[in-house]
Amino acid sequence: MRSKVWLSAFLLVACGGPAAVEITSISTPITTVGPVPTTAGVEGPTAIISLSPTATEMLAEIGALNQVVAVDDQSDFPPGVPVTDLSGFSPNIEAIASYEPDLVVVSADIDGLVGALESLEIPVLLLPPANSFDDVFSQIEQLGSATGHLAKSEELVGSMRAEIDELASSYERPAEPATYYHELDPGLFSVTSATFIGSVYSLFGLENIADAADPDGFGYPQLSAEYILSSDPDFIFLADTGPGGQSAEVVAARPGWAELTAVTNGRVIELNDDVASRWGPRVVEFVRAVADALALQAVE
Repeated sequence: MRSKVWLSAFLLVACGGPAAVEITSISTPITTVGPVPTTAGVEGPTAIISLSPTATEMLAEIGALNQVVAVDDQSDFPPGVPVTDLSGFSPNIEAIASYEPDLVVVSADIDGLVGALESLEIPVLLLPPANSFDDVFSQIEQLGSATGHLAKSEELVGSMRAEIDELASSYERPAEPATYYHELDPGLFSVTSATFIGSVYSLFGLENIADAADPDGFGYPQLSAEYILSSDPDFIFLADTGPGGQSAEVVAARPGWAELTAVTNGRVIELNDDVASRWGPRVVEFVRAVADALALQAVE
């Protein structure tokens, strides 16, 4: 379940576990080390390594995939990307350098990765987890600029903005906002409205039950079953549905959960794990999944 490995690593960073590192918000300048080279007749780098599944999806969507020589072991979309055993969460500098890259894209500076690449004079672009839609759009355009595909990246951002705006405006908000619980994993880790995932639901004015359980503003609280049962959300969105993962049936079988409003009304929504955990171009699909769920509520 590749996406869950990626998500678990992200939660480890967020939770401050033993291998945790600081992730800088994209609201601060994106780190670029060294000049991005040009090759005769070609704009931008020609031997890119992506150590971020999200960046891999961005590179593909802006038309830069033919410049990519290797991607990390969690990059599984689109099909056919040059997957290797390189890792963004336990980076091997020698293995990275063996590809002779002229640009490395990462989502976190783990184990001094950025400094090590800098010492080898390898340009690196740090695109950390987004906090907002503007962060997503900024990263796509930054990647477009760094790879010689700025026009395509701007076109992509424009189409994403238009689709997201259309989906958000299609929902007629009720006087009383619907409540929801977003499940990251079976351990009942969730997200608050302050996270990027939470901002997707905020587009529709939904009320997040996890907000009240996060007084310190961590963003990724672990809820208890008792808390979720007492909150009785109108919707449950599952982002842990991969092979062997969760489903509406599994949720309904949890002790006491069959009586939840979301369960009795058929509003347990099974999301694509990767789409819900990455902040790349497919975030439009995430927004559409929420819009579709709300549309079903509207015709009940």
